[in-house]
Amino acid sequence: MKDLTVILFERLGLLLVLAFVLTRTPGFRSLLYREFNVKMSLVHACMFGLFGIASTLTGVVIEDGTVVYNNLVWSVNDDQMVVSSSLVAIVIAGLLGGPVVGLGAGLVAGGHLVLLGGIGWLANGLVNPLTGLLAGLTARFFSKERVISPMKALFIGVFPPVLQMQLLLIFHPEANETINIVNTIGLPLVLSNSIAIAIFTAMIGIVLREQENEAALATKQALSIAEDALPFLKKDYAGETAEGIANLLYDRLKIAAVSVTNGEDVLAHKGLGDDHHQKGDKETASLALEAMHSKKMKVAYLQSEIQCAQEDCPLEAAIIIPIMEEQETTGLITFYFRKAQHIRPVEIGLAQGLGELISNQLNIIAAEKLKEHIRDAELRNLQAQINPHFLFNTLQMIATLFRVNPEKARHITVQLAHYMRFNLGLVSNSLVHFEKECEHVQAYIAIIQARFASRLKIYFSQAEGISQVYIPPSTIQPLVENCIQHGLQNVVNGGKVEVLIQREQGKVQITVRDNGTGFPEDVLVRAGHSPLADKQNGGTGLYNVNQRLISLLGEQARLSIKNLPSKGSEVSFIIPCDK
Repeated sequence: MKDLTVILFERLGLLLVLAFVLTRTPGFRSLLYREFNVKMSLVHACMFGLFGIASTLTGVVIEDGTVVYNNLVWSVNDDQMVVSSSLVAIVIAGLLGGPVVGLGAGLVAGGHLVLLGGIGWLANGLVNPLTGLLAGLTARFFSKERVISPMKALFIGVFPPVLQMQLLLIFHPEANETINIVNTIGLPLVLSNSIAIAIFTAMIGIVLREQENEAALATKQALSIAEDALPFLKKDYAGETAEGIANLLYDRLKIAAVSVTNGEDVLAHKGLGDDHHQKGDKETASLALEAMHSKKMKVAYLQSEIQCAQEDCPLEAAIIIPIMEEQETTGLITFYFRKAQHIRPVEIGLAQGLGELISNQLNIIAAEKLKEHIRDAELRNLQAQINPHFLFNTLQMIATLFRVNPEKARHITVQLAHYMRFNLGLVSNSLVHFEKECEHVQAYIAIIQARFASRLKIYFSQAEGISQVYIPPSTIQPLVENCIQHGLQNVVNGGKVEVLIQREQGKVQITVRDNGTGFPEDVLVRAGHSPLADKQNGGTGLYNVNQRLISLLGEQARLSIKNLPSKGSEVSFIIPCDK
């Protein structure tokens, strides 16, 4: 008994090596994830049935209670009995594939045992399909578990050899001989089969964890690369984007080379073959063109599919990834490999994930740019609109001044021309030099001061050395207008508006304050944050200015609005600049 146990474990060692190789086959994955169909069920039944036959061929022949040593069991005499571990393969087939796969594998392995003959041929032939069917039904009981635990498998593995011994006792006519056989092979079979099944399920668990870990790492790597690629994707020049993406992917992935094209020309190539795969080359590979038109990833396993003109090109395989923008293919990223064997499922999954992530990022960037352009255009158009009342009143004032003070009338006319010319140019510029903005404000102040000379005074103070600092156009003038129309609306005389432009370290601070009535408390908390419905508080003008500052210069340029302790209000903001 001891010798038989040792021999069975030795033979099982070889079969477990074969089983380990089996778990690495692509088709085995469908069993792990329970992806069944009729064709795959038949394939797996035959595969595990052949595994059972291999277990029988490496089994042990018993004659007169002793072991007959041989390498492979090709035939069995009538007075001999084959003892094998074929039930291990059948149990695993049932646990993984269910009753259909288990029964099919059992019929294949059992049929082989029937053909071999010998003592107990009928029992051996019946126990295999019965075991496969019962194991498959057991698997349904544990259907919520990804893989049955080794301890449960160890317990399940005890029953098939016991069933085999019972069938031997039932169908073998010689009772005494059968009892001796059962006493000889019973315990070794139970031990070897149950332990082997437990080891096999443990191996399956390890394979499953390896696949999940590889998938998780690939997903993490794809997300990390996609995040790092964002600065390159935001560049306006396609060549810079392609160079940045090619360098990033080549540095982060263990591949032979990376190529980025726009579907027609190669924009960047990094890695092996850069002596003949060069920027500016035409994309002529039929598989690449097919990927462009079909919008689906393609894999080239043959060098002929890459269609490289260089005979000694070191690149023999490739994954071609289409990049999509607004449902249209705008480019291709190609991963090159030295050998087709280097393209594993994890590489294909990583490539597909990267393609989808980069395509999604490009769509998001395009949507953000479009939104910014629309908002910027709307804001500039709003700022460019000239208040008809302001224009009518100014022209009426000029007409009056021509009769009493022609020189001042000419001065105001020139200032109005400057003011209108600046407003009309707003739609073509997002930022202007501070010098231009100050000229615009001063033109407006000159007109207003001439109109309301008896009511208010406007003081303008500008620091030195800020003429080349950039500022959104027509930003200060609406703040001055807000002071006059709303803050000083009910002030008959003594009104004052101050425009202070001060340069500090790394920034320019603009402050506009008045000595008027200030903001009502309910308006103050909302001013600049949302366009106000009422027309009496200047909410729309402040909101437009605030949105332009934030969208073009960032949150640090946001308007700061407050009422002064004495009376009046103050609106200020900061423009970042070089120290």
